[in-house]
Amino acid sequence: MSKFKITRRRLLTAATMATGGAAFYGPWAHTRVYAQPSMKPIRIGFTSDASGQYANSGASDRRGMMMAIAEANARGGVLGRKIEYVHLDTETTPATGSRVAERMITRENCGFLIGAIHSGVANAISQVAQKYGVIYMNTNSSAPSEAGANCHRVKFVWDANGTNFAKASVKAAIEKYGKKWVLLTNDYVWGHSTSAATKALLKQYGGDMVEEILVPQGTRDFSSQLLKIQQLNPGVVAAAIGGDDQKAMRQQIAQLGMGNKPVWLNNQQDWPDVYGLPLDNLFGMFGTTWYYKLDLPGVAEFVKRYQAMYPDTGMRVPGNVFYNGYVATRELFAAIERAGSTNNIKVIKALEGYKMSARDRMQHHDAWIDPVTHQVQQTIYQATANVGSQDKDDMFKILAETSPQEAMDTDAAGACKLESYEATPSFDA
Repeated sequence: MSKFKITRRRLLTAATMATGGAAFYGPWAHTRVYAQPSMKPIRIGFTSDASGQYANSGASDRRGMMMAIAEANARGGVLGRKIEYVHLDTETTPATGSRVAERMITRENCGFLIGAIHSGVANAISQVAQKYGVIYMNTNSSAPSEAGANCHRVKFVWDANGTNFAKASVKAAIEKYGKKWVLLTNDYVWGHSTSAATKALLKQYGGDMVEEILVPQGTRDFSSQLLKIQQLNPGVVAAAIGGDDQKAMRQQIAQLGMGNKPVWLNNQQDWPDVYGLPLDNLFGMFGTTWYYKLDLPGVAEFVKRYQAMYPDTGMRVPGNVFYNGYVATRELFAAIERAGSTNNIKVIKALEGYKMSARDRMQHHDAWIDPVTHQVQQTIYQATANVGSQDKDDMFKILAETSPQEAMDTDAAGACKLESYEATPSFDA
């Protein structure tokens, strides 16, 4: 009996709950296709966590993918073919991620893989995907190395990375809160590569890193780290701590009354990591790629479609992780339509360099898929706690937004060496 948790679901009927009859923005806003029942479905493998440090984020990621699939099937599918999906738990573990990817491709007959939170898991999945030529949409892992040294021809990175977030915030924080910084870093690939980006910007803008404190994954008692920070007395703590680790850390900082001094700069803030926490635990500044209260075309309708499809979920509004899962899946289907084929090389070429309007993305600036690194270059938002909010869901206050050009990770292009098309196995999914 396999240890993997498997979820299978066929979405073969119109998903009226997903659309709710509402208009929506995106590549198919004015088109309609019709399914041919005799054509085999397109099979998608969800490679997301259902257990471990990022289980909550993995669930949100999957909800985004499922809504995009439901909406595509409600329109008649992609190239007249319905979409099926299979989910296997990657367990927030790279070794499991590798085994899951292998099984998805060789036994579950998945022509595309979607999903990731943990960057080490994403890297493991992408190595297997490249071996078989299977397009892999890395929805939510954000180590700079994912679009840099660990890039692949088949992999597309949809979240902003640690460098993007750092560029949007480090210089301003040095000017406002001082040059003396401590780095608090999750001890794995995302933490290390994010910390490296922050160090480089500190050096560039005249900041002083007095110490970096490494935090093992799975830490629940941060007392020794917080005592050390009190002793060092920095102006800023740059924390690259994620998932359940971050939730525990924030609760303990608040209990010790350390939320206001020093200033806490969280490289990024994923909605599932903090949803439901008291606002007192949302001190400091942090980055995100999307927020459900942005006053932009399509956002309110998007929230309504989420609530119609997921009326029973504890997370009553969509966050950035859901958003990334949804948009990555939607854009994969749009690329297949543009290519007029499920041939992986044709779809890769349809994705590379593709420009997405701010309206379609529900962001402030147009975005594009970098043809050199396969990372989506997009708007970065800086936020803090929405203190005084009477709406328990409205937890963030957006402070500023940074354009893709200003936040772009220029180092990734030098580190990324994509495999050639000829070296990538070709097939029709």
